[in-house]
Amino acid sequence: MRLLISLIFPWLTFFTIGRPIAGIICLILQITLIGWIPAAIWSVYALSQYNTDKKIAEALQQRS
Repeated sequence: MRLLISLIFPWLTFFTIGRPIAGIICLILQITLIGWIPAAIWSVYALSQYNTDKKIAEALQQRS
């Protein structure tokens, strides 16, 4: 679901993963029509990093 949000509303993804400053910057980038594609790519990348960090934290927590 977040992947779909990151393609349609890239700025909203940053707010859902707890990065509001990046969300505001992404919204400013998305306002320009040319900036929509870089904003969407940045959002998908940030979402994948968030998911990876979450999995690593879960693995370390299970290990302890």
